[in-house]
Amino acid sequence: MSGFAFHAAHLDGLAAVDRLRRLRPRDGVDFASNDYLGFAHGRALVAAARAALDRGVAVGSGGSRLLRGNDPEHEALEAEAAAVFGSESALYFSSGYAANVALFATLPQPGDLIVHDALVHASAHEGMRLARCDAVGVAHNDAAAFDAAIVRWRGGGGRGRPWLAVESLYSMDGDSAPLDDLVAVAARHDGVLLVDEAHATGVFGAAGRGLSAHDGRGDVITLRTLGKALGCEGALVFAPTVIRDFLVNRARGLIFSTAPSPLMAAVGRAALVLNGHADATRERLHTLVDYAATRLARHGVVATGSQILPLVLGDDARTMTVAGALAVAGCDVRGIRPPTVAPGTSRLRISITATIDEAAIDRLDAALGDALR
Repeated sequence: MSGFAFHAAHLDGLAAVDRLRRLRPRDGVDFASNDYLGFAHGRALVAAARAALDRGVAVGSGGSRLLRGNDPEHEALEAEAAAVFGSESALYFSSGYAANVALFATLPQPGDLIVHDALVHASAHEGMRLARCDAVGVAHNDAAAFDAAIVRWRGGGGRGRPWLAVESLYSMDGDSAPLDDLVAVAARHDGVLLVDEAHATGVFGAAGRGLSAHDGRGDVITLRTLGKALGCEGALVFAPTVIRDFLVNRARGLIFSTAPSPLMAAVGRAALVLNGHADATRERLHTLVDYAATRLARHGVVATGSQILPLVLGDDARTMTVAGALAVAGCDVRGIRPPTVAPGTSRLRISITATIDEAAIDRLDAALGDALR
């Protein structure tokens, strides 16, 4: 094992500062997942999977989309999703991570500029590392900062196109982006707005279509995942057809990857229908969110207006100690540490889903009080 001394030492270093991560099984009441509507373990999608198998839908695709891996289920999902979300076209990826990497590595061109919110997803950062243009981060949820960054770039001789990258609902803070203001900034500078709707899809908007009420206004490209509130797997990029075709021809993550499972595409189609009829579940979820925000406020939990309620504790060790105490009490709340969040902002990320009830929140309230004392 001496040949892996560097790796062992690195792990020892993480452990010394309470940042060593380990895989942990599900246990206790779910206050950690992104299964916001409870679809992932619900009967409807299980039935959809069985029905798809019964009609001969394949489990594996057998190749990339450009070889023999392009399945009718992929194309049906894309067409149906584009219609649901009012987009000219959609393109299916195996995950939101893969989709974000493809978007940022492929679409901006040399001479362009990516301006991203400081808290945008790690997958966007990974794509920006592969991009052929410069990228600059700006203050969180500050549309004026986006505008100023583009003005500075233009003043310094920038002649390409700006790409503005945001999440509609931020996964660790639970707050939402000023989308109308950002649409205006992008339009003012002939820019493109890239909106990651991962955590808003299914939870917000008419029929759970998310927070992107700007769809159809200006040059906007939207990513929506199927693996969070919609309960299955994969992600869809919504864009003009020319962008879809460009990705099919130039996105290496799509060209050289085995296509997603046709079975998961079939389940995704069912999830879109289920989501469209889930207004009662969404209403129940928002009621639970309000209840949790009120009950947990005394502990310092931030009421964000969304299903993601952070409790910033700051210290890494304390965060994990409290998370461990909650686990013993039967509440599955995960501690979030750097580099996922900024140093000094380690936190408990409390996720409210439609699978719990007020009694479970009361249990968390009591356990959190005990753990913090």
